[in-house]
Order: sequence, then C-alpha cells, then structure tokens
Amino acid sequence: MEKPHKKLDAWREAIELTITVYHETDAFPKEHLFQLSNQMRRAALSVASNIAEGAARQTKKEFANFLHIAQASLSELDTQLEVAKSLNLLPENQWSKLDAKMNRIDKLLTGLIKYVRTAKSQRRTPYPSPLTLHP
Repeated sequence: MEKPHKKLDAWREAIELTITVYHETDAFPKEHLFQLSNQMRRAALSVASNIAEGAARQTKKEFANFLHIAQASLSELDTQLEVAKSLNLLPENQWSKLDAKMNRIDKLLTGLIKYVRTAKSQRRTPYPSPLTLHP
C-alpha cells in the first residue's frame, strides 16, 4: 500500500533534512549528545512525521493543522542550529546547507497549506497538489 505522504516533496525533503541532522550531530562532542543533538534530531524528525501524520488524516483542516505543527518543528530546529553554530559545533558551510534546506521545506509547507485551505472539498484528496508530488 502506498502512503500519500511519500508523494509529497515536503516530506521527501524533510526526510533528507533529518538524515543530514543525524549525520551532523554525530560529530558533536559527547557532552552535547543528550542535550542539543538529541533535541535537534527530535525536531528534525518531527517535521517529516507531522507531514506524514497530517497526510493520513481525514480532513483538509486536520492536514493543514499538522502542516503548521511541522512548520513549528522547523522553527524549533532553526533555533537549535543557530545555537550549534554559535557554539562552533556546526561549521558555517554545513549550517548554510541546512538553513537553505529548511527554507525550502518551509516554502513547500506554506504552499501546501495554502493549497489545502483553498481546495473546494472538505475531505482531503489522496494527493493534495500536483505541484508537490512525485508520480
């Protein structure tokens, strides 16, 4: 059975972001392992997880709500990345790549929220927007 979230660009990119965050935080010193790195991993994973959960909901209103939660998790991760950069735990070039990916995901989520809110039916469609899908 194919899940609708797997066709969304926002979900795919959120998965890539999560994997990158896991790899980057592997290099953090051990004293940050259970503090900052754990929080960063959880926030990154929350973005993809909320997109998936929202796509599985029965109404577009519920879907949009979960997309907003995904954006909130993205903001949480943004804050944590700023702290990691300021503590010199994350090199500038890696921070820049992550920041660009977060901006891209945020734009995809904003577009998807707009689409979901303006769609005519109150029931969600299996694939919200042809602009954010992979066949």
